[in-house]
Amino acid sequence: MKKVFVNGYGSIGSRITSFLKDDPEITVIGVGKYSPDEKVNVAISRGLNVYVPEKKLNDFSNYKITGSIESALDECDLVFDASPGGHGYKNKKSLYEPKNIPAIYQGGESTTGDESVSDLLFNSRANYDKAIGKRHVMQGSCNVTGMGKILQPLRDKFGDKLTRFDVTLIRRWADIEQTEKTLSDTIEMTESPHHGDDVKMYFGKDAPLYVRAIKVPTRQMHLHIIDIRFKDTSPKPSEIHEIFTNEFGVATLWTAKGTKDVRDYAQKMGFNFKDTNMIHIHANMTTSIGDTVQMMYSDDQTGIVIPENHMLMQAMLFEKSYVDAFTHTESIFHMNEKKQKLEEHFTKKY
Repeated sequence: MKKVFVNGYGSIGSRITSFLKDDPEITVIGVGKYSPDEKVNVAISRGLNVYVPEKKLNDFSNYKITGSIESALDECDLVFDASPGGHGYKNKKSLYEPKNIPAIYQGGESTTGDESVSDLLFNSRANYDKAIGKRHVMQGSCNVTGMGKILQPLRDKFGDKLTRFDVTLIRRWADIEQTEKTLSDTIEMTESPHHGDDVKMYFGKDAPLYVRAIKVPTRQMHLHIIDIRFKDTSPKPSEIHEIFTNEFGVATLWTAKGTKDVRDYAQKMGFNFKDTNMIHIHANMTTSIGDTVQMMYSDDQTGIVIPENHMLMQAMLFEKSYVDAFTHTESIFHMNEKKQKLEEHFTKKY
């Protein structure tokens, strides 16, 4: 039985622990908290042990804290770093490396420059095998993960027939739970978005991928618009959709009028956190003209990276094959069942 620790209990940390506790192959030692707020009691109410920095123990005197983060790390085999962006590198240097603990970092960190947490950015669809046995790996952000789930199957199918990908990321302003974050009445342009360079970490640095990003005032997922260019006449939309029929974590929807429709249905069906944990191709918007196919797909911003974290853990901690890891992740997340329900509800009307 392997022991893991989740260092952080925000949007990502709370989701990771909700699924890890159902994994019979591991034990969750607990979660790390840095601020004495209501989330401490939320974690405790969910049966989790809460650990805090040793130097902050007095700040949490009003809570039933189990101990220090430093002591918890002494007991664990792997840590999920779910701290705010930029803190992962600091934790790597001050905690994980000195204690020789493998760690998984989230999308707010970097794989380049002086504060790189890893030389590998993980996407299970593109480079699972490279993560086997690695000590420090960064899980891609939601947008970067979503692009991999679309781009890699396209490349597998069409290979050198593809000449270029142009992606416009329409990003959500805040997560569902971030009620303290005000949605500004503006469309914000993102100068030099990192997402394209991040995707090229697993897609290839010379990949003909061009990304622009804007942020809009919504909490209901991201939407990606992608133009796929071919050397000759492009395939029909139906040929594109067929590629994703059996693709893990990609649902093809026909009648969803917007991202809120999808989240509302996820809530109705009792999906954890109202997440679908996947990509949703809005098939009615797929068009093929000349040498170009245009697709639109929505990206479950916080949910999509959680199965990916689980896959990555299995590569690093258990050194499982892709097939074995995939099978185990499916047994925990029930992605195929969720996909079937989504596709049946938003099916094509004839």
